[in-house]
Amino acid sequence: MTTEERPLLLVIATGMQVYREYLFRSISTRFRIHLFHVAEPTWERKYLSGWTVVPSTLDGPAMARAARALDGVDGVLCWDEGRIHAASYVAEALGLRNGDPAVVWRLRDKAQTRAALDAAGVPQPRSVPVRTLEQALAAAEQVGYPAVLKPRGLGASLGVVTVRNAAELREKFAFTRDTKAPDPVVYASDEPVLVEQCVTGEEISVDSVVQDGKVIPLFVARKVVGYPPYAEEIGHYVDAADPLLTDPDLLQALQDTHTALGFQDGWTHSEFMLTGTGPQVIEVNGRLGGDMIPYLGMLATGVDPGLAAAAVACGLPPKVTAGRAKVTGIRFFYVAEDDTVIGSAAFEESLLPAGLEQTTVVVTPGAVVSPPPKGTVWGRVAFAIAGGGSVEECRAALDAAGDALRVTPLQAADPAVSPGPR
Repeated sequence: MTTEERPLLLVIATGMQVYREYLFRSISTRFRIHLFHVAEPTWERKYLSGWTVVPSTLDGPAMARAARALDGVDGVLCWDEGRIHAASYVAEALGLRNGDPAVVWRLRDKAQTRAALDAAGVPQPRSVPVRTLEQALAAAEQVGYPAVLKPRGLGASLGVVTVRNAAELREKFAFTRDTKAPDPVVYASDEPVLVEQCVTGEEISVDSVVQDGKVIPLFVARKVVGYPPYAEEIGHYVDAADPLLTDPDLLQALQDTHTALGFQDGWTHSEFMLTGTGPQVIEVNGRLGGDMIPYLGMLATGVDPGLAAAAVACGLPPKVTAGRAKVTGIRFFYVAEDDTVIGSAAFEESLLPAGLEQTTVVVTPGAVVSPPPKGTVWGRVAFAIAGGGSVEECRAALDAAGDALRVTPLQAADPAVSPGPR
């Protein structure tokens, strides 16, 4: 296939290079990429066939007008949670897959997600949207304690906290209500907080491709959550041979969830709690998973998430057959104290074990970072990725990576780092 014959994929926004470059690298081997971004591309440029600088990647109708000036766009792809709704307007204007803003908003707005799943009888926690503390206290009496407070439309577990009683709810309500994402989220109703039943079990995520309504799960990630009562995701493990990939109860719940939400084409990142009575839906995101989970899946199975996501965006059959069987894991590392000013951060190479696929520092000298709950996702200072034959093998390598990480605050003599719960 010549360069000109390759499908043209319009990508909306980029994300951080350290977390998303692998997608550009893969996609550019089979697709031409045109990028819509708010600034001239830098590291992205070598993967692009063209780009357009737009005033905002949050304004879907304006981007749709700009997209009509492009010739021969075959698909639209966006993996940024704050921009997937705007991207759906672009796909709609071009008559392409995943071009229904109402459906994408149904996933972005977790209250709408809950309502649609409830109407279809899909198992999930009880959930009540609220505006005030008084409404939250009343809702908690309905769903029972412990209860979970969750922002209505944020991602990455931002603002999520478990409360055991009314006193803790009173203490934590403002934390959830006032947690903000970098980009504003506006709802039709002024009820920004969900009060939800706390269901227990193992929490997982499933990254899937969806084509003509059929859901094909590719990667199951088993979450590691730390810093209770907050829900910081400090790691994930992906096993190419995970039995959940063929578990009939999970597969049925996954299909029923997408059918209820009306999601027909694209990539989704769905989260479930595996309870004693079966899987219950926690949330569904209309994009590739974050935290490098699709990359873990690629290392574990050989299935390329960038190419699969680009294919379904263009209405092409994705390649989803696994070519290898490994276990992979990722762990994120944090400082120990709030408002730590980074002097230096590095992994001591001589202490790193075999089995590590990658070690990456994500902060620069002078950065001010905090552990959860103040820091959450943006408080991470580094991460490590391991591969091997078992979760235990990966965990041991990640433990060693944490021991090898040296973070020195400015004006401090001793390294200070908190690797998070193991």
